[in-house]
Amino acid sequence: MMSIREDALTGKKTDLFVTCAANENMDVETLMAGVAEGTIAIPKNRHHNFEKIMAIGKGTSTKVNANIGSSRDIASLDAELEKLRVSVKAGTDTVMDLSMGGDLDAVRRGILENCPVPLGTVPIYQAVAETVEQQNKEIVEVTVDHMFKTIEKQAMDGVDFMTIHCGITRNLQQRLLQEKRIMGVVSRGGSFLLEWMSHHKKENPFYEHFDDLLAILKEHEVTLSLGDGIRPGCLADATDRNQIQELIHLGELTQRAWEAGVQVIIEGPGHMPLDQVSANVLLQKKICHGAPFYVLGPLVTDIAPGYDHITGAIGGAIAAAAGADYLCYVTPAEHLKLPDIQDVHEGVIASKIAAHAADIVKGVPGAMELDNEMARRRNALDWKGQIELSVDPEKAARFREEGLSDKGPTCSMCGSYCAIQVFNRSQHNLEKEQKNGGCGSNCGSGK
Repeated sequence: MMSIREDALTGKKTDLFVTCAANENMDVETLMAGVAEGTIAIPKNRHHNFEKIMAIGKGTSTKVNANIGSSRDIASLDAELEKLRVSVKAGTDTVMDLSMGGDLDAVRRGILENCPVPLGTVPIYQAVAETVEQQNKEIVEVTVDHMFKTIEKQAMDGVDFMTIHCGITRNLQQRLLQEKRIMGVVSRGGSFLLEWMSHHKKENPFYEHFDDLLAILKEHEVTLSLGDGIRPGCLADATDRNQIQELIHLGELTQRAWEAGVQVIIEGPGHMPLDQVSANVLLQKKICHGAPFYVLGPLVTDIAPGYDHITGAIGGAIAAAAGADYLCYVTPAEHLKLPDIQDVHEGVIASKIAAHAADIVKGVPGAMELDNEMARRRNALDWKGQIELSVDPEKAARFREEGLSDKGPTCSMCGSYCAIQVFNRSQHNLEKEQKNGGCGSNCGSGK
């Protein structure tokens, strides 16, 4: 069976392309050309049926991902399904199940059954968790066979895209010893592989057996999200040789995946200063041949625990405006705890704002028109219209109710001193004066 990428390369216009192009507000030929070039990916497993077929990459709107998933301390399918519902309602484009606690197969399959958008996973999480929790072994005792069987099982279940840390090598592990970092490696999957490699004195199985991995992904049409396992965990570690070396590996692996008919997304940092964000996007696009870029934030300061949805949105807006295609949300709970329902909601909203701000810069069709329409409704003091158009209508409606003014259709901030009302009144008076033969345009002319 032909893959999505192979269909695009051969010019076969499938129903999937037609539906996706309509959802993305672009013509089918442009979409297919992007998929063929590798600059656009359509995450859609053969076994996962959902309505909103979407694309990530060049020429499309900036997409947002929400991470959910159980932990060893809090493992409840019902809780994760509620997070799924809340994140989809808030407007997320994709969801990732990062579960490491409870019945992992049941949680994933329960989420998939109810997921109306593409679902992603990090398969090594399950392989490690099962080795530690069910077999009472150490992380390093997870077997290569277990890793690959987990990938195949999740692919057969219908997972649409998988984050797999293929770019970490033994050589890169040695480099980490030579160029010290404040925080070393903060990627959970990356750390698992580094410990496994050092214990067994062997190469990263996903790098060594990359062709076998691609065969599984192609068979089930799973998009490969090449994980950024050496991403910086603090500003001081950003854009160092370790991070760039892994990116070089990812660029090489991207070409191999494309040749095998597998779609690719590249994961990126992480934490980094504002002035390095655009440069990192440029580096990724150059080294990875224009493949869609998926950034985790990036967080532009390390001192805002409890507010990292804001630091991530700042970095995400800059990254997306510079060409990043896909933002992984950051919640207020980042670095502190497993996010709850409210954290998930706020994380999605913050990233949606960042994505939309970037889409205006990118010239995505319809993006600026939304802001223009909001301006018209504000000028008309059309509160119902403003609420309907807002990124979070429920919060806007609640604030409007709390801010009702007893001075007419204005809000409690300005009341009768509302600048819009005052200005419109002044313009109305001027127009009336001109119609009645007032000074009009001759005012001050001496006539």
